[in-house]
Amino acid sequence: MWLKPEEVLLKNALRLWVTQRTSGYFILQRRRGHGDAGGRRLVGALDAVLDSNARVAPFRILLQVPGAPVYSAIACGELLNGSEVYWAIAIGATLEEINQHWEWLEQNLLHTLSVFDSKEDIVSFVKGKIKGLIAETTSSKLAELEEEPEKFREALVKFEARFNFPEAEKLITYYSCCCWKGKVPRQGWLYLSINHLCFYSFFLGKELKLIIPWVDVQKLERTSNVIMTDIIRITTPSKERDFSMFLNIDEAFRIMEQLADVTLRRLLDNEIFELDPGLQDPTQITKRDLEARAQNEFFRAFFRLPRKEMVHEVLDCSLWTPFSRCHTAGRMCASDSYICFTSKESGCCDVLIPLREVVSIEKMEDTSLLPNPVIISIRSKMAFQFIELKDRDSLVENLLQRLKQVNASNPVYYNSLKNKDTVLSFCTARCSLVVFGYLSLLLLSYSKERSFFLHSAFQKQGFKERVKESLWNDHFAEYGRTVCMFRTEKIRKLVAMGIPESLRGELWLLFSDAVTDLASHPGYYENLVEASMGKCCIATEEIERDLHRSLPEHPTFQSETGIAALRRVLTAYAHRNPKIGYCQSMNILTSVLLLYAKEEEAFWLLVAVCERMLPDYFNHRVIGAQVDQSAFEELIKERLPELAEHMKDLTTLSSISLSWFLTLFLSIMPLESAVNAVDCFFFDGIKAIFQLGLAVLEANAVELCNSKDDGQALMILSRFLDHVKNEESPLSPFKNHHTFFSDDQEPCAVTEVADLIRDSYEKFGDYSVDLIEQMRYRHRIRVLQSHEDTTKQNVLRVVIPDVSIVPEHLEELYDLFKREHLISCYWDLTSPVIERHDPSRAYAEQYRLDHQQFTNLYKLVSPWTCGEHTEVLAERMFRLLDENMDHLIEFKGLACCLDVMYNGEMNEKIKLLYRLHIPPALTEDERDSQSPLKNPLLSTSRPLVIGKQLKQMLKDLAKEKDAKMEKGLPKMSQREFIQFCKTLYSMFHEDPEENDLYQAIATVTTLLLQIGEVGQRSSSSGSGSGEFTDDLQGEAAASDQDAVFSDTVKTPWKDSQSSPVAKGDWTVSLEHILASLLTEQSLVNFFEKPLELKPKLENAKLSQYSLKTNGMSYPSRGEQVKVNSQQQTSLSS
Repeated sequence: MWLKPEEVLLKNALRLWVTQRTSGYFILQRRRGHGDAGGRRLVGALDAVLDSNARVAPFRILLQVPGAPVYSAIACGELLNGSEVYWAIAIGATLEEINQHWEWLEQNLLHTLSVFDSKEDIVSFVKGKIKGLIAETTSSKLAELEEEPEKFREALVKFEARFNFPEAEKLITYYSCCCWKGKVPRQGWLYLSINHLCFYSFFLGKELKLIIPWVDVQKLERTSNVIMTDIIRITTPSKERDFSMFLNIDEAFRIMEQLADVTLRRLLDNEIFELDPGLQDPTQITKRDLEARAQNEFFRAFFRLPRKEMVHEVLDCSLWTPFSRCHTAGRMCASDSYICFTSKESGCCDVLIPLREVVSIEKMEDTSLLPNPVIISIRSKMAFQFIELKDRDSLVENLLQRLKQVNASNPVYYNSLKNKDTVLSFCTARCSLVVFGYLSLLLLSYSKERSFFLHSAFQKQGFKERVKESLWNDHFAEYGRTVCMFRTEKIRKLVAMGIPESLRGELWLLFSDAVTDLASHPGYYENLVEASMGKCCIATEEIERDLHRSLPEHPTFQSETGIAALRRVLTAYAHRNPKIGYCQSMNILTSVLLLYAKEEEAFWLLVAVCERMLPDYFNHRVIGAQVDQSAFEELIKERLPELAEHMKDLTTLSSISLSWFLTLFLSIMPLESAVNAVDCFFFDGIKAIFQLGLAVLEANAVELCNSKDDGQALMILSRFLDHVKNEESPLSPFKNHHTFFSDDQEPCAVTEVADLIRDSYEKFGDYSVDLIEQMRYRHRIRVLQSHEDTTKQNVLRVVIPDVSIVPEHLEELYDLFKREHLISCYWDLTSPVIERHDPSRAYAEQYRLDHQQFTNLYKLVSPWTCGEHTEVLAERMFRLLDENMDHLIEFKGLACCLDVMYNGEMNEKIKLLYRLHIPPALTEDERDSQSPLKNPLLSTSRPLVIGKQLKQMLKDLAKEKDAKMEKGLPKMSQREFIQFCKTLYSMFHEDPEENDLYQAIATVTTLLLQIGEVGQRSSSSGSGSGEFTDDLQGEAAASDQDAVFSDTVKTPWKDSQSSPVAKGDWTVSLEHILASLLTEQSLVNFFEKPLELKPKLENAKLSQYSLKTNGMSYPSRGEQVKVNSQQQTSLSS
């Protein structure tokens, strides 16, 4: 084990160690005499004399630094030559233990040490790494023993101090590892929290901080490079980061995948993702919760169970398998409503036992042959014997409690099955539907009754069909015929051959466990049909449009009877699950289900497919299907490398194969062949579609490699699939209306569907459910980020034509806009901010900011910074942009206002400022901001000299106003003008030309005040525009002039809307303000000087998190420079 570094002084007068293995830097040694009885006594006596601890570990590892005069020990602290103090780091009691340490050093350190320049750096790095491993090992043991996690508390304190996140940013776990910077590893600590991946290192006097939000992760993978054989690579939009030298890299990568998946789905895919009940509040997530969630997801995927099922016990055990006459080793998983078993040998034996089928759970006598046995009896007079169950008493008690709850939840079903004779007759019935007691009356007539959806061809079964039926009946007799049957490799082979037409519907119900849903919800479907019929919505309109496109060539759907049944099933499901509603391809799947099952059975089969077997496939963005398409691309690269090499862009194949996954090949294969693929899907789940798709591509690989374009590749695959036949099917062949080809084309070779399916199992059947789920984790990240990129590009495409900001800067601004939204999602859990991200909305409306978020971002990117007045200006800007009054701002509004600030002409900037100081931006109840002036700049004692040019300009403006009777911006009242002047003064603060600007604005303000006074007197006396300038040099009221920047001025404000000003009120127009400002060159220079957006964006990237974590306090310009200089030393994604 690794030891805490400590100084040890050892005697080495005698050579007590033998070298076992050596490498460039490390030496593994064995204690002399270990394994030799005589030598052991001598060495043991010497150890007792020479060492304070008589029990010296028999193995050690030494660090050998080339060029150094001695060897420094990292195992037991001795020297090979000499007698000095060295560091004891690790010991090994057995050869196996020391070899594990040696292998870890070889894989993680051996090839790394050569990058260091000095021996001191090598020793420092190794010591630091070993200390990290010791801390991580201690933390893991504490977690396992459920002791007080003191180490975790210490790590939490360091995490909070180093990264300064709010308390809501919960730390999940931490690991000692290295982050690679070029070819140099930086030893440090990796912190995984609910929203971020953080890394901290202080090595060789240099500090490194790294913060990567999970929502920025575009790719998470395990790979290798020239130096390291196993690293974790995290890809973000800006760069790649490599992490290695974990004590347990498997666990670290698994937790990273879980956190990335949970966070991305919570923040980017909230339209369909419903977290487990224990994870609704992200602040309650723990490492144990994540591990339990991963276990639950694997359990549900493997047995294809409802999402609500939660695993309670997972135990190693053995199950008696009568067909093999022995106990089969495996694992039992017990959940809310099921007891499941899977053998350790893949495909050997799987069992699914719904608790609704269980009659009793009993403990049997414990013997040497049958240790800790438990007998579970089911209603079909079968019993399952489990042995070697640890903690049997607790397990049985929990199972009985859950069994009681299940029976209590459906007393009608439970009471109807008390008659065991009736139960026995159910279990021998041909249809699995009637194994349930409450349908006992239907059993008597079921042997004569056939679903009216079955075509008459079903009755004309050939010899091969009868042989298949015989094989299945033999199998039922040996393995069972209920949902609790033993599922083995033998049944998989029977399914691959094709299920007989007479048994297909029954076995689909059993394999999908839809039969349990059917039994659990008596009357549910009829109530749904009654509630949904006659209601009109988007889903029902789409259903009506697609009804006659569902297998139109089949006689069943050429009559109103079949169409009506299809309408009822689809409408009932849309009513049951409005989040999905209706999706194209559901009509094709449902029509085939109706051919082999009754209407209610078809409904529950559809529920099983949409909600369990193909999760997230049927929704607005078909995320689940896209994830599997991305995983399919990975499988193509792995299993068909030549084809992948030829088709550089595999998205073409993905777009072609999308319909394979959505319709289970029903839309592109002849029906009699496609149903065989559906057979495999109901037995093996999505794995069957993956392997069948690979088999199709392999069969056409040569032609695809010779294809010249995507269109030719599509034709090759379509022709092949159209000629996949099923010669053994008793069905009459129906022409596939989806085919691209006519009958007059040259003949194509026919492929037997049974051969194609057999090849898929033989060549590509080695993929496990666990592997597919791991691929889904990885590719869900890629798919969700691809959607985010599409959203960004579409938003930018709309905004770019309307602004002058360069696209690169606009893209960075969008990232800041989105991040501001997400930061609120991270820590402001009480606000409905997450609900405002709706991926089903138009692209421009998917991300919107509220008032506080907009204010935070405005402070970071706006060039009009006015000190404390900035927040007031931001509030007015928000009200101005919020045209629909929903209190949310889209990205385009922000981009357009910033475009005016940075790239607009002077008149455009003044117009924007003017609009910020009239309604609706300025409201009646808005508190006047504090005056930035301690003493008024204006004085009535200073005469105002009006030149001839300005007089003429004012006359022209007045005449132009009289001539144009069109509506423009309303005039500004005196109160609004005072606020306008305050804003201008605040904008000039800390400007290099501050004094000149103050004098200029004082002059302009005095002029405009007198213009307003003259206009007011002129309006009151009814004088015309010609008399306007004649009285301009009259003396204005001193009280009004002195109050321009006074905090005590209270101007009457009667209406906050843009209504005409009453006759006789003090007003000034935009034209007056603009003309007055043009008279002062310093003001013109200020508004026309070029402004750079890039520095603001760079500063915002560094400061956005700081503002949030520091309580949203906005630093002054001087403080911003200080913040920037500090943050340049750290790394952020």
